[in-house]
Formats: sequence, structure tokens, C-alpha cells
Amino acid sequence: MASVTEIGQAIKRVLSVVGDTVARETGFTKRQSKLTGAKFVQALVLGWLNKPEATLGELSQAAATVGVPISPQGLAQRFGPEAAALLAQVLNAALSPIIAAAPVAIPLLQRFNGVIVQDSSIISLPDALVQVWKGCGGSDGHSGAALKLQVRFDLLTGTLQGPLLEPGRTNDRGSALQAAPLAPRALRIADLGYFSLAQLRAFDAQDAYFLTRLSLQTALFDPAGQRLSLSTILEAAQRGQVDRPILMGAPERLPVRLLAMGVPQEVADQRRRKVYAEARAKGETPSQVRLTYADWTIVVTNVPQEQLSLSEAMVLMRVRWQIELLFKLWKSYGKVDEWRTENPWRILCEIYAKLIAMVIQHWLLLIGCWAYPDRSLVKAAQTVRGCAPMIGSALAGYIDLAVPIEQIQRCLAAGCRMNRRRKQPNTYQLLLNLPEVA
Repeated sequence: MASVTEIGQAIKRVLSVVGDTVARETGFTKRQSKLTGAKFVQALVLGWLNKPEATLGELSQAAATVGVPISPQGLAQRFGPEAAALLAQVLNAALSPIIAAAPVAIPLLQRFNGVIVQDSSIISLPDALVQVWKGCGGSDGHSGAALKLQVRFDLLTGTLQGPLLEPGRTNDRGSALQAAPLAPRALRIADLGYFSLAQLRAFDAQDAYFLTRLSLQTALFDPAGQRLSLSTILEAAQRGQVDRPILMGAPERLPVRLLAMGVPQEVADQRRRKVYAEARAKGETPSQVRLTYADWTIVVTNVPQEQLSLSEAMVLMRVRWQIELLFKLWKSYGKVDEWRTENPWRILCEIYAKLIAMVIQHWLLLIGCWAYPDRSLVKAAQTVRGCAPMIGSALAGYIDLAVPIEQIQRCLAAGCRMNRRRKQPNTYQLLLNLPEVA
């Protein structure tokens, strides 16, 4: 479990030690200056953490807080390729500490050695940055520069892997994080963009678990090796439920459980509307089979039945959206994909600095409120942002860094909770009340 001391050491290393270490390597520091690499990083990270829409004037105030008076114009002159390289290396350094909270008090999650949701998010960039981060191109003549954030998020201990930065054109199945190993008895939940029989077999060989929607083109076989029809299985389902052992993949024959549950009519209708919309956009007609499958949630897993029931698996599939909420926290509230400049290097600096801020914010959330299943990360992040100037004062040596961290810890423990909902229960309510959902 992370402690105040551990969090403080990680913040100091990232915002002080690393910045000065790599400043000369990147060419940011060429001669003696009061604006060292560390002070530059601190001013941007804490300035944008405190106020994601901060102007140059407000960032210069943040610089003064960390002990370096500099004008907005002087700060603006430092944004260049060297500054971007400096911040990129600091961000990489921020990804190495494994900061974990005590496991949250949700029995279903505690059955596993981690419940890891994995996904990616795109940040579109100006065309001038296409040589740095290539996107997928575009039909409108634009080069399509884009940055993809790859993230693994452990819902048990809050541990982050990532954000790993990759070109926007990188396929999720080809991501470096896709092949990163899992701990034994950890469970990974990811969407179809990560579906790979070879990778699922690799997880199985690591004694790790997976829970994923089934790619409908996958060949299915019974344990004796006879080819199965998914449509026939669903038609024969009792009470709209399926839970049976199968072999998945023609060459792989990976042993898994096929799980399926019928969905309410309004959900099926909503899915079919989405299928029709996607088909229209491609100038195609959706197949009848795909429209029929909209009546079902169909997943596969290698978790034994005695460890995970069908109804529990369906609830766990819903927790995958927690990583979408994390991306929303970073984008809608942290503004990592927004800027107020046309200078491409300043844009990159802002993105990198804000991502560093989001990582540090996450560490502080873990120590303050992760233990509570009903925590509100949005409310907690507001508290962390308000304490950013105090962290700057601590890094400048005016107070001990433990002071703001302990204050954040107390404030988050005292509040930052979600209200219970009856009609549309929060995810934590579903996880804690599975008998009512089964």
C-alpha cells in the first residue's frame, strides 16, 4: 500500500531529480539559468494541474511559486523541441513507479490478483506534428497527426500502466502494452479492439485470466472437436442464458467458457440502431446475423465457473467502462487534449505536462480515497487541483512535501463520495449487490 512518504519520494523524483538530469541530455539547458529543467517541469505540471486552462501569465505565477520568477514572454520562448523532449522523458519516468493502494473492499474484485481494464484514447494533433506522431491520414487533405494513449488500469489497487504514448495509427492489437505480461491470477478485461487468440493463449499460459467479448468470426468447437454454430447455441439457450465449455479458434483450440445472456428489448433496439448507423456510414447493409446477435451479450473467459458465475461475469463486463471514466477525467477535467496556442512544440509540451499532472493526480487519489467503493474521482480530483500550489511551495523548500499530501489525504477521506442511485445503480453498487443483479 502506498504511503505518504512513498508518494512524496515519487513526486520529488519525477518533478525534481529527473527534470534536471535530462535537461542537458535534451539540450533544454545549455548554460547556467535560474529556470532549470526541474523548475520548468514543475511550473508547467503544477500550473496546469491547478488550472487546466492556465494562460502563460498564470504559468509564470506557478513558476514563481516553485521559486523562479519569469515573465510570460520569457516562458513562451522556452517552448521548443528541446522542451518537448525534456517533458517526454519526464513523462516516461513518471510511468515507472508502481504506486498501488490497498485492495478496494469489493469481494468480487478481491478474488483476483488484479482486475485490469485496458483501452486507448486518441488525441488529434495539428498537421505540423505528423512527423512526430503519425495519425491515420485523412480524405480531406490533412496529414492526420495523432497521439494514442494506451492504458491499463487495475480496479483492485488502482495501479496504472501507462499512459504509454504511441502514434495514432497504431492498431490496439499491435500496441506494446497489449503484449505486456499479466500477474498470475490477474484478470484482464478489454474490448474487441484487443481481441487476439494468440494473445489470449499467452495470458492463459501465464496462469492469468481474461474476460472479453467474442469476435463473431471466431471458429467454435465443442470439447470433442466438433464445429459449433453460435446461432444454434443461442437458439437452444435456456432462460436466455449460456454457460458452456468450448474450444475457440481453428488452429488454437483454446479452452474457454462461452457465456451469453439476453439483454432487455430497449438495449437490443439501441444496439441495432448503432449497427444500422455504422453500416450506412460504410455504404453497406448489415447482416441479419449481426442484427440477431444484438439481442445478446456474448463473452468468453478462462476463469473457472466456481470462481466466476455467469451473472458475475456480466457485471464485470460493465466495469470496463471505468477506464472510459478515467479518460473522461483526463480530457474533460484535465484538458489534456486542449490548448490555447498554434505553436506545435508548445502544444506537445502542454500535452506531456498535463499527462504528467494526471499521473501525479492519480497517485494522490490512490492514497486519499481508493479504499472507498463509492469514491468519486471527479470530486477528488477537484481537491487535488486546489492543493497544487501548496505542492509547488513544498518543492521550492518552503514547507515539507508531506504537509500537502497529508492534507489531500484527510480531505479525500472526509468526502468525495458518489450518491447512491436506485433506477440506474452505480458500478460499485452492482459489484456489492450481485445477488440482486443475478
